Amino acid sequence: MAFFGLFGKKEDRKEQQDNLTKGLAKTKESLFKKLGRLLLGKHKVDDDVLDELEEILITSDVGVDTTLKIIERIQERVKKDTYTGTSELDTILREEIAALLAENEGAEKSEIIDHGSDPYVIMVVGVNGVGKTTTIGKLAYRFKKAGKKVVLGAADTFRAAAIEQLEVWAQRVDVTIIKQQMKADPASVAFDTISSAKAHGADVVIIDTAGRLHNNIGLMNELSKIKNVMRKQVPTAPDEVLLVLDGSTGQNAFEQAKQFTKATEVTALAITKLDGTAKGGVVIGVSDQFNIPVKYIGIGEGIEDLQLFDRQAFVDSLFRQN
Repeated sequence: MAFFGLFGKKEDRKEQQDNLTKGLAKTKESLFKKLGRLLLGKHKVDDDVLDELEEILITSDVGVDTTLKIIERIQERVKKDTYTGTSELDTILREEIAALLAENEGAEKSEIIDHGSDPYVIMVVGVNGVGKTTTIGKLAYRFKKAGKKVVLGAADTFRAAAIEQLEVWAQRVDVTIIKQQMKADPASVAFDTISSAKAHGADVVIIDTAGRLHNNIGLMNELSKIKNVMRKQVPTAPDEVLLVLDGSTGQNAFEQAKQFTKATEVTALAITKLDGTAKGGVVIGVSDQFNIPVKYIGIGEGIEDLQLFDRQAFVDSLFRQN
């Protein structure tokens, strides 16, 4: 099964960019207001300007460590060009943020890796309330739209609502869902899901997992068990461990990323609910601090409002003037 470049040529890039700009409107407005106040009446990028810029980035939820990294890079550029004025600060900031995101961008540009006849397996993790089930539904829609056969696995068996919500999405997108009763062994659900997917020639398997912030040992054991059972069916599984974070929670998203990266090997991030918040800076900070690429961002409630993350498009929208 060859899956390279599933969506890039088909999507209307201008419409996608416009939707992204609209989705980031609150973050952009907040950032530009702060930058505007910072630069008012100032002509040179000096220590005072950089101190204020540092505060702006931190209050935009970029995070302290990532902010300091950006400030240091700007300082180095200013040192090389002593004539750098405040009018150029927007451009410099834009370039440094793009460069930082590029450092944590995954090498694989496509959404799915080709590894023969076995399905591509995505294990989705994250706490309740971050939009995990909705993200799974929208992912299923993306793949179904591209002509791929998708199977969902309801392995969050600790909440009846989790199974029910996933069922609703499966019906909406018209994809198969494998489930068991509440309190069933999550690993057993994962095994049945992949077994069914293989038997019916599915291309993609998406496994939901419990959204509880239980202690690291319990979470690690549970996720490890699911992984081990998956690998009995597909040796490469999971091909991807996708951590879903709520962008509107700001610094709390950092803590969630910290907990889940301790518990399992997260390979990609999906950051949701960016359209309803001015905390879009979390995309930059979480990616940088955990060295994990952002793969998807949620910029609205619509079924097509989950976008494959494009770092340059993100920065362009963030600094777009109109």
